[in-house]
Amino acid sequence: MRVTVEVDGDGVARVEMCRGDGNAIDLAMARALLDAARESERAGARAVLLTGQGRHFCVGGDLKEFAALSGERLVAHLTEVTDALHGALRILAGLDAPLVTAVQGSAAGAGLGLAAAADLCFAASDAGFTAAYTGIGYSPDAGVSWSLPRLVGPRRAMDLLLTNRRIPAAEALDMGLVSRIVAPERLYEEAAEAASALARGATGAYGSTRRLVAGALSAGFGEHLDAEARQLAAAAVSAEGREGVAAFLAKRRPDFTHAPVP
Repeated sequence: MRVTVEVDGDGVARVEMCRGDGNAIDLAMARALLDAARESERAGARAVLLTGQGRHFCVGGDLKEFAALSGERLVAHLTEVTDALHGALRILAGLDAPLVTAVQGSAAGAGLGLAAAADLCFAASDAGFTAAYTGIGYSPDAGVSWSLPRLVGPRRAMDLLLTNRRIPAAEALDMGLVSRIVAPERLYEEAAEAASALARGATGAYGSTRRLVAGALSAGFGEHLDAEARQLAAAAVSAEGREGVAAFLAKRRPDFTHAPVP
């Protein structure tokens, strides 16, 4: 079993990579991540928590599997791996449910892509991040060349992608790659608490916010203002919007979990 997924009582889809200490991504694991993303979508998850079992979050692709192939067989194999992995990322990006990651040890290559795809990325204080691709003569996948420039800026992204230097957690926080740093022994607990809190929140509003932020750098200012106005109007008349305003006026905590999401 490469990946486990369980949707808990709060509506958090807890997805765990569990392939040894490194959680290297082979074809089976890429397909398992796709299945986990589909299960999160099917179950109507209100938040997704992605973790890695063992010493490392994810060290990237399984180079031993790649090295055993050559020519057209390697091309076909890598296409299958990226089709599955990218399919998982597309599904997770398209959900209203926010994505939370908890990174320990190393996040390298596609592992960096998984960490960077998160809305909230928690990192253990001793975690490290590296692109790794060009160091073995490969180019990026897992959305790394899309997410890094948006998170840390084009200049820093090129530094990371060309030099493959290891970024410690503190530097990753400073440059915007990481949301929060926590003690290693508290990593899973704090990430899980954040995911549960998000699952109790306004899932529809989270989805709108995710889409607006994702589109912010590709839309003109006027176009983006129009999108904000449309999303805000739709949110205001939704069950979540009505519950949120009613709770604010009544000075009580809103109950978004019983407000139907369109």
